[in-house]
Amino acid sequence: MSEQRKPAEEYVVIRHRPGYRLRRTAILLVFTVVAAVVGYAAGLAQGGFRFSSAEESNQVLENEVEKLRDDYRKARQQLINLERGQAIDEQALNQARKTIVDLETRIVSLQSDLTFYKNIMAPSETSKGLQVDSFSLVRARNQDSYDFKLVLTQVGNNKSYISGVVAVNVIGLRDEEKEVIALRDLSEDIADLGVKFRFRYFQDVEGSLKLPEQFEPLEIQVVAQAEGKKSSQAERTFNWDDLTEN
Repeated sequence: MSEQRKPAEEYVVIRHRPGYRLRRTAILLVFTVVAAVVGYAAGLAQGGFRFSSAEESNQVLENEVEKLRDDYRKARQQLINLERGQAIDEQALNQARKTIVDLETRIVSLQSDLTFYKNIMAPSETSKGLQVDSFSLVRARNQDSYDFKLVLTQVGNNKSYISGVVAVNVIGLRDEEKEVIALRDLSEDIADLGVKFRFRYFQDVEGSLKLPEQFEPLEIQVVAQAEGKKSSQAERTFNWDDLTEN
């Protein structure tokens, strides 16, 4: 009786790639978190938080902050796990770290916006009514030109609109003598000495300005005057060096 022949054993050769699973995990982590941030940015592009109700804006901001914090915690844990692994792809690890930094920056920005809305709706007793909230400057490509943004707020009583005019002056020196220049004379975006405003919660005044030759700016003075039943005045002076130090 002939012996039955056993079928030949087959072997499958699989290429050994150290760190492949860790690299794949890192890349998936990066794409997941980036997708969350991109989704948030898309929401901003469609209108951001400039809603008609500050209460709605406040709630949206709180939800976004909590979501980003949750993404941040998950990303941090994933990063710790990846760093403990061996043969991790350095590029994927660096990208994961960069994503963590981006999330931290976004959270700080959202917390700042959240504080802004909370201050409008629940102010202290000493800061109610018309307020000059902030003035910012960003240097343009032309060294003597700047993009500016003025923010006015109505703090506390937001049930009705507040209206009036706001004047902005740049105070400085020319030929060692003090000189006051109205924003209208420095910016093509401003036509009048007093810029009209009307809002319930806040209003932005934006544009660009160009300094004249041999003029050394020292301060920016903002005076806002509300008219009608809510007649009041708010004034604030900003140091030029503080605005341009970054």
